[in-house]
Amino acid sequence: MAVTDEAINGIKQMILSGQVRPGEKLPKETELATRLGLSRSSLREAVRALIMAGVLKTRQGDGTYVTSLEPHQLLETMSLAVDFMRNRALVELFEVRRLIEPAATALATARMTPEGLSRLRDSLRRMDAAESVEELVESDDEFHGEISTATGNAALAAFLQNLYGRTMRARIWRGLAEEDAIQRTKVSHHAIYDAIANRDSELARAAATMHIAEVEAWFRRLPEAQDGPPTIGVNGSDH
Repeated sequence: MAVTDEAINGIKQMILSGQVRPGEKLPKETELATRLGLSRSSLREAVRALIMAGVLKTRQGDGTYVTSLEPHQLLETMSLAVDFMRNRALVELFEVRRLIEPAATALATARMTPEGLSRLRDSLRRMDAAESVEELVESDDEFHGEISTATGNAALAAFLQNLYGRTMRARIWRGLAEEDAIQRTKVSHHAIYDAIANRDSELARAAATMHIAEVEAWFRRLPEAQDGPPTIGVNGSDH
């Protein structure tokens, strides 16, 4: 096992055993390195890795703390990985979304509060009034975020929101705009909202399935959805 991995495991065991709890400060670097029997340089690498993973955070001039370890923090790095996916991996990502999101939408329908429904309606109105791709992305993010939050399941909400982040939404809305398919996509959002507003969980599940399937079918037609490496443009950018 690499020395850095040993340091990561050492800190992990301290957290899991309750020696350091969420929100608490880690011992000073010298003390922690001695306790774990590791060099300070290995410890620093481990701390950097755990910060990237959402497990630790630094406070300038104060030290290193364990985060709250809530799902939204621990799953946040997943959205970065999604941004780098290409070709077949993106198609598989749509399949994952098609399997999970309709069930989440049905659950949200049963648990949606009047306040949540009002926010969902507002995001839909902003989507209808949007005049740019950026505004569409913003309202779309709010719409689906409100649904995932309404499930009442923090892990599920964090997973869905990071599975399908803003970068992916922007790519899809730009593509739909080029094909004049935006209005059809807005209609599918209205169908989801209407089912939720009527407290019809199964209809909401069906509407979400149809919406995702339509976008997935559109994406599968793109060159980037095919197997093989991404194509490289003359300026070196990938397409």
